[in-house]
Amino acid sequence: MLGAESPREPAFDAESLRERALTSLVTARERTALLTDCVDEPDLTAQHSPLMSPLVWDLAHIGNQEELWLLRTVAGRDAMRPEIDSLYDAFEHPRSERPTLPLLPPAEARAYAAEVRGRALDVLEGAAFHGTRLTEAGFAFGMIAQHEQQHDETMLITHQLRTGPQVLTAPDPEPAPLFAGPAEVLVPGGPFTMGTSSEPWALDNERPAHRREVAPFHIDTTPVSNAAYQAFIEDGGYDTERWWAPEGWAHIRKHSITAPLFWHGDGREWLRRRFGVTEVVPPDEPVLHVSWYEADAYARWAGRRLPTEAEWEKAARHDPAGDRSTRYPWGDADPAPEHANLGQRHLRPAPVGSYPAGESPLGVRQLIGDVWEWTASDFQPYPGFRAFPYKEYSEVFFGPEYKVLRGGSFAVDPVACRGTFRNWDYPIRRQIFSGFRTARSESV
Repeated sequence: MLGAESPREPAFDAESLRERALTSLVTARERTALLTDCVDEPDLTAQHSPLMSPLVWDLAHIGNQEELWLLRTVAGRDAMRPEIDSLYDAFEHPRSERPTLPLLPPAEARAYAAEVRGRALDVLEGAAFHGTRLTEAGFAFGMIAQHEQQHDETMLITHQLRTGPQVLTAPDPEPAPLFAGPAEVLVPGGPFTMGTSSEPWALDNERPAHRREVAPFHIDTTPVSNAAYQAFIEDGGYDTERWWAPEGWAHIRKHSITAPLFWHGDGREWLRRRFGVTEVVPPDEPVLHVSWYEADAYARWAGRRLPTEAEWEKAARHDPAGDRSTRYPWGDADPAPEHANLGQRHLRPAPVGSYPAGESPLGVRQLIGDVWEWTASDFQPYPGFRAFPYKEYSEVFFGPEYKVLRGGSFAVDPVACRGTFRNWDYPIRRQIFSGFRTARSESV
């Protein structure tokens, strides 16, 4: 028998679903406007890094995906601009090529996205929320809201890579008292339910719920801090080959990497650039902009390891009382500001040990929000996986090339963040809002 999963969300009536979908779509579009209205046209059309698209490509791509799924597929309407489909197909044109394409200029991209949105809201107004997998519980609308928010996070990464004066501002997280709790938490061994079959807007790679066995292990109570990571640097971590996977060692030697991305200093004081502002690296924040190779090397140096994806999810979702898996570390309630640092409410992680209301039943903190956390696991399908609604979302990425990240960063909106949500990237990637925590096996 499959173990207990979080109870299925309450059965929403049509009007509740309509309101939920509307709120999610409007929130995403307001954020898109914030990220694209704050810079002039040259910054919108420029490619600020070969790793990223021009912001204007993301803007029109968001509209094109909304048209494809909500207008054409759900509503059965004719294509508005079929001639631009190939320009905004992420699989047809890699990011390095996109600046050379005949992209819609900013004003036209905005007008196109706005026209699509107006028609999509008309579709939403008459939606039935049943009949097909795409329409059941408003899945297609939730998928599009998540897609836009994922691109908003991508655009925020572009803003971090962009040179020039500060254009984005947000209040800092509330100061937190120095965390005085235990450094690590013991997660008991045994089976738990991983993934979900009941979360209505969960994406295909989160499905289905299945039973997973995990041996007992210890996991850091909080993400690794800048101060802890600086100790690794000062102890010669980047100069000591034995801490590094062979591919990671070759990569940091080739690219002369000696610290997290955006850090610079003389060994006595480290500074970092953050959204156009240079500041002293805050010692009590989770370390940010590190690759999987850097996280793995730190863990080895510390005599520990990265948690597997299953270990991470058990630490985040397993409630020993009743042997059940919750939607989030704090329970089944949707995220609130006291639970986690999400939604670009701040432009930085909160200090380690923040958000006690968001800790898991086992006492692990900041598992959702602040930083994406690298795990030891390759990105692989769950038993019984089925691609939906298209293979290119997850299936084409399965394999050893990609490592899984969990938890979400301060740049993730709650609609695109759950205890089951899975992210993935190449182990060399550092421009993403990535950090980590470490684990160790329980001594026998």
